Amino acid sequence: MTGTSLKAEYFDDIFASDEDPWDLASSEYEAAKFAHTHDVLADRRYQQALEVGCAHGVLTGWLAPMCNSLLAIDISTKALAKARERVGDRPGVTLAQMAFPQETPNVEAFDLVVLSEVAYYWGLVDLDRASEWLRDHLTSGGRIILVHYTGETDYPHSGDDAVDMLWSEMGPDFDIELTERQDKYRLDLWKRR
Repeated sequence: MTGTSLKAEYFDDIFASDEDPWDLASSEYEAAKFAHTHDVLADRRYQQALEVGCAHGVLTGWLAPMCNSLLAIDISTKALAKARERVGDRPGVTLAQMAFPQETPNVEAFDLVVLSEVAYYWGLVDLDRASEWLRDHLTSGGRIILVHYTGETDYPHSGDDAVDMLWSEMGPDFDIELTERQDKYRLDLWKRR
């Protein structure tokens, strides 16, 4: 599919009807995926990190201890309310409602951007917009980690297609540090040249 990006109402409806959509806080699969994401990134400390699509803050909790400053954003105000309950008082963590990449942080540069289970929600225009913004706002040596489900979805793109489209735009400016496939997801780690 190549349609338009999913809107805030889609996610607000999901979070309004289910305390734990996608079982982010309750499944062993999600816990193992978050732990693996953490472990891949844990070889350094990050000065300024951005997590796009923080949902209700489960991965945010894993990321916060590695970051001096972590901006965790989500398109859904309902998701952010749950994230505030989970991680809102952690030092260095800021939560904000933002429809990335249509809306972007007012921060000059990040040395870590986390795109976990978000890129396949974006249409082609937003994938292009995200690629351009990411190229311009990652420090030299800064990292982007992408973690996406690889099964069938009814989103604008599959996880594989979304990551491949981002790479086709960003590849000339980034090196691949790691690409791996797990049972139900792929993990890609890119470093800004």
